[in-house]
This record gives sequence, structure tokens and C-alpha cells, in this order.
Amino acid sequence: MIPVTDLSFLIVDPENPDLRALIDLLDEDLKKRYPHENIYGVDFEDPKVREMTFVVAYLNGKPVGCGGLRPLDDLELETKAMELKRFYVDPNSRKMGIATKMLLFLEGKAVAAGYSEIRLETGIPQPEAIALYVKHGYQPIDLYGQYVGDPDSLCFGKSLGEN
Repeated sequence: MIPVTDLSFLIVDPENPDLRALIDLLDEDLKKRYPHENIYGVDFEDPKVREMTFVVAYLNGKPVGCGGLRPLDDLELETKAMELKRFYVDPNSRKMGIATKMLLFLEGKAVAAGYSEIRLETGIPQPEAIALYVKHGYQPIDLYGQYVGDPDSLCFGKSLGEN
């Protein structure tokens, strides 16, 4: 792992141009891995997007990663949960620990907001994402919500406060 000297995280609005540019890069990557209809993005036209928390990671002032947390308001959940969405680190900035630090940063934001669980969806064609989540204590869970029935989807969850 290459040491990172000047890494910072900034909570941003959904309209932030750095966030949008990184999400565009993420979408390009996902379109290479999946059929287009299987990409689960964020509808930035939906007014509920304002309930999300978005972060941009900056390395030496350059935007290199992003992620979001969406409150899950499923009444069937036993815990107050958020969903990790649009998590991405630019390929030129990988293997530096940025994804780990950003994941831990977002977990801290979820705890501070009173949430006790994070859930996420990733896919079989994303082994690097799966490895990151498993390394940080995320466990496989049943497919939920819009992911039910998607043969490429894998869902994971983590009770916050665990390491």
C-alpha cells in the first residue's frame, strides 16, 4: 500500500461537480461490467436524494473517490439502517487505503446520525469491492428491495460498532 499524505473527505451536496464527475466514472466502469439495465444508480431528480449524505475524497486537492449513504425506511428492518451507494475510488488512486478510510468515514457518519446498520449491494463482477467489504466485517445478507431477483447482485450488511 502506498502511503497517503494529504487525504481529506468533504461532505457535499448532490449537485457537487466533483461528485457528479466521479459518479460518471463509476457508471462508465459499471457499464463495462454489467448489462446497462442492471446498474443501480441514484436518481438525482428524486427529491429524496436530499436525505442522502455524499462524500468526496480528495488526495492532494484532487477528487479521487466518492460515496453516499441513503436512509433505508423499510419498516420490516429490525434496525435503523442506511444503504451505502455510489462508492468509488478512481483506478489511478487505488491500493492506497483510500477506500478503507472513506468507508470508515461513512460508517462514522452513519453512527453519528443514529444508525446501527449499513447495507449495500454490489455484484459478482466486482471482486475488489466484495473483498473490501468482507475485510471490513460486512456479511452476506439476503437480497433486498430492488435487488431481489437480480442474478448478478450480492447484498451485504454490517452492524455498526463491530470491527
